[in-house]
Parts: sequence; C-alpha cells; structure tokens
Amino acid sequence: MKRILTNIKIRSERIYITLKGFVKWLLLSGITGLACGLVGSLFHLSMELAASTREKYDFLIFLLPVAGIFIVFIYHICGLKDDPGTNIVITSIRTEGKIPVRMAPLIFISAFITHLFGGSAGREGAALQIGGGISSAIARALKMSERNGNLLVMCGMSGLFSALFGTPVTAAFFAMEVISVGVFYYSAIVPCFFSAVTALGVSYLFGIKPTFYEVVFPEISISIVALSMLLGVCTAVLSVIFCALLHKCTRLFSKTVKNDYLRIAAAGCVVVLLTLIFGRDYNGAGTQIISDAMSSTVRPEAFILKLIFTVVTIAGGYKGGEIVPSFFIGAAFGNLFGTLVGLPPQFTAALGLVSFFCGAVNCPVTSLLLSVELFGGQGFVFFAAACSVSYILSGYYGLYTGQKIMYSKLHSKYINRHTK
Repeated sequence: MKRILTNIKIRSERIYITLKGFVKWLLLSGITGLACGLVGSLFHLSMELAASTREKYDFLIFLLPVAGIFIVFIYHICGLKDDPGTNIVITSIRTEGKIPVRMAPLIFISAFITHLFGGSAGREGAALQIGGGISSAIARALKMSERNGNLLVMCGMSGLFSALFGTPVTAAFFAMEVISVGVFYYSAIVPCFFSAVTALGVSYLFGIKPTFYEVVFPEISISIVALSMLLGVCTAVLSVIFCALLHKCTRLFSKTVKNDYLRIAAAGCVVVLLTLIFGRDYNGAGTQIISDAMSSTVRPEAFILKLIFTVVTIAGGYKGGEIVPSFFIGAAFGNLFGTLVGLPPQFTAALGLVSFFCGAVNCPVTSLLLSVELFGGQGFVFFAAACSVSYILSGYYGLYTGQKIMYSKLHSKYINRHTK
C-alpha cells in the first residue's frame, strides 16, 4: 500500500510540474504574442504607408542614396556598425547568445526608410529581428535563464511573422525549423503556435487580413507531377544563384568600398538607375507583382530583374528582408515556366513561389505548410513534389549564413555545417 501511495505521489508531482510548465509557457507566449502582434501590426501598416507614399510621390526614389546614408548613421550612433542582421537571431538560439534590444527599433525605422524610398527588400527579415528584440527584452525583464529566454525568442519570431503574413502555423514551424535544419525544437511547438495565434488575433483587430491567393489546381496526373518536379529543379538552381550572389556581393561590396556611407549611397544610385531603365515594379517588396502572377501573366524577365534589384539593395546595406523578394522571384519564374511548358501560369506561379522559398531557406516542412495557408490544400501533392526536389538540389546554400544544416541532404549522415 505504501509503495502504491509513493507511486501516486511521484506521478502527481510529475503531472503538476508538467501542467505548471504548460501554463507558464502559455502565459509567456501569450504576452510575447500580444506584444509582437501590436508591434507587428504597426510595422505592417507602416510598410503599407511607405508603399502607398512611394507610389504617390515618384521623386522619392531619387532620395534613396541620402536615405541610405541616414540608415548607416543611425546604426553607427547606436553602436551597431557591424549589424549581424537576422543571423544573430538565428545563432542566438543555438549558441545562447544575446540579441541587442535596440535592434528592434533600429530595423523598424530602417526597413520603413528602405521601403519608403524604393529599396528592393522584404519585411520578414525585419520582422524576425523585431520579434527577437522584443522577446529578448521580455526575457531580460523577467530575468529568465538563457535557454528559456531563447525559447521566448522563437515565440517572438513566430509572433511577428504571423502578424505580417497571417500564417500562424507556418510562422510557428519556421521558427522551429530554420535554426538547425534537420532538428526540430519540439519543446517550442506550443509556445510558438500560441504566440503566433495571439499575434494573428491582434492583427485582426487592426483590420489586417491574412494573405491568401485563389488559384485553380489541375487534377493529379503523372505528367503534371513530373513537371512540378522539373520546376523544383529550376527553382533550386535559381535559389542557389540568388543566395550565392547575395552573399558574394555583400562581401565584394564591403571589400571594394570600405566606407559604409559611400557603399550604401553607391548602391542606392545603382537602384535609382535600374529603376529609371526598367521601371518601378521592382522597388519595395513587390507584392502587387506576386498577386499579378497568381491571376494573369507577368513580364518574362521580371524574376531576373527582381533578383538584381534585391541583391544590390541588401548587399549595399539597406535593411528589410529577402523572403518576400524570394516570393516575387519564385512566383514570376513559375509564371514564365507555366507559359513555356503549357501549364496554367497561375498554377506554376504558386508552385514557384513555395519551391523557391524552400530552396532559399532550407525548410521543406515550413514550405508545405505555407502552401496550405497561402493556397489551400488542393494542390498539396504538386507542392510536395516541387519542394522535395528544390530542397535536395539547393545544396547547402541559404539566405541565412547563421543557419546550420545538421544532416546531409543526400545521405543519412550527420554533417553539422553552416549554410553558404
């Protein structure tokens, strides 16, 4: 009898500890999601304001070099001359490093400036840094341990991503998958998801609607699955080109023009010149072209031009992100691919968007979830075919050099290497 009572006591204590931890993380992730939802909604509205203002006043593009100088100035006076960007958020979780809290307001302001004056950049890189900065501040205020604080940083990443895109499941899994590819941080699944859902709820209060595209998918056939895989091959190659150019040009620009002010001003001048030659479709995030690719056809060279605009902008020192531009590149290329092979270009644009994203961030599970939240589940088999190929053939390249590939993509082998 005594042994039975002892066992009951031990199990009761375990249940209590589990429930206590569960409730604690619901509260912490809820607070983080609320804060990230508020800031993320404000950030979203600010980006929309920047885009509408830029479209209204064409002359703003000519001020891009001056705007770049101001961005460098505010980073210098705040002690972040060598800004590590999103990589510090990713590596901090794995190495228990610290994220400078001042990163959040700095990236908010600088990303707004980049978009306002016509730099070709996205929003999610800024979102991940803002989310990391906010959650890091909360963790320090609560005097949390490094490990728990890093888990809260993942909640912040999920919350901001969800508030911006309206994709809570994708946001939660992206935070868990992008850090170390091949190893999921399953302990973060409830906190990240609850933070993402809370942030999404807050964004609803601000009238921000989730991103969703109406695309008609064909019936499943061997030929279309095969063409989907071929598209995956093409987007894998394109993602390698994009990531390699982005990183190599960043190093080349830094080595060639060592002065930060001159470098960003020169990059701004190049973007202005490109805009005068090719038009304004490639400034900002380019969400309108993404929508056009899902409903009609876009210019065949659009994906190449967006790639060039984005590489020059980010490598030159402007702030923002690379994921929305990657959506643009993938969707525009997919649109062209469909036209060439005789498939509906809107269908292949959707496949191109997701498979290019997969190759660029090395997150196949997140990519498949993204396909469901952006397009519904009807074309899941086609997305799986394209993403699986894109993931394998993109090799060990990635948007974030702080990311690690834990296991080989071709063999059952532990490799533990950084992306390049």
